[in-house]
Amino acid sequence: MSQSLDTAPLPALPPRPDDGHKGTFGTVVVVGGCCAGGVVMAGAPALAGRAALRAGAGLCRLLMPGPVLGLGLGMLPSATGLDLPVDGEGAIVPHAAAEVLDRAVAGATSLVVGPGLGSGPGVESVALRLLSHAEIPIVADADAINAMARIPDVFREIRCPLILTPHPGEFRRLAESMRLTLDPTSRATRPDAAAALAQRLGCVVVLKGAGTVVSDGLRTWRCDRGHPCLATAGTGDVLAGLLAGLIAQHWDPLKAKFGASPGLYDLARIAVDAHARAGERWAKRHAPAGLLAQELADLLPEALAAGTPLPEGVSHGQAGTARVVDRPAGT
Repeated sequence: MSQSLDTAPLPALPPRPDDGHKGTFGTVVVVGGCCAGGVVMAGAPALAGRAALRAGAGLCRLLMPGPVLGLGLGMLPSATGLDLPVDGEGAIVPHAAAEVLDRAVAGATSLVVGPGLGSGPGVESVALRLLSHAEIPIVADADAINAMARIPDVFREIRCPLILTPHPGEFRRLAESMRLTLDPTSRATRPDAAAALAQRLGCVVVLKGAGTVVSDGLRTWRCDRGHPCLATAGTGDVLAGLLAGLIAQHWDPLKAKFGASPGLYDLARIAVDAHARAGERWAKRHAPAGLLAQELADLLPEALAAGTPLPEGVSHGQAGTARVVDRPAGT
């Protein structure tokens, strides 16, 4: 198999209504964070939430283990929070977490699961419940992808619209669990690898790295923008949150079916392009290295605005400036 790369221009995002309010622009729920075994990870979900809000989402809800939820909200005071029940060792309690998951997802428009979530049976239970019960699009990142690799026949359990955002190591673990052996690191084979996994799972795959590849199994696109400054902790969390923020605002499966709004594949392309542009902008203004992930998130609004040209006579400073999509958008 050899993928022909998609060269279609990025579509525009639908316009934001002038009379919109925070409920109009969607709610992103981020499931992440860890305090098990003495390991504390609270920054990753906060970074994903920050990126979702910087992408234009109206609301963000952090769902984190109770002992670290305050840390997450301290880093992202614009969010609200719900705590995941944990045992005395800080591990997620599966049966208690199920009710909280259902409550947290109610009313959400997109979901990020995985940033800093850790490992263990509780994490696998969280990933499985969301993949098999949620009706909204899920961006599965980091530890959620690792958990999927440990769930037998996970492809049979997926019921939600799904986007995976693995780096090569996470990709390899999940692909090998399904007996896919294409190399996710070689520039020559990365498009085929992403397409094969997308086909197997019926999802969109965003294979991160230099020349990030996006595939829905039918179309495959490579981003040739970016800068090495992006190779630092937390930038993947920013990408996951950015993608969820765009989905929360703009994904409409019926309109996407008829080409009236972008589908998940095109929203992933837009997110990857904006993420790369933000990295380029930071490096141009500062230095070849030293980027902090929160700085990347804060550059997303201008990177998104610069991503595609606007119609004649319309400026980025005007309300409702995004162009109307004029090409079919699939998954």
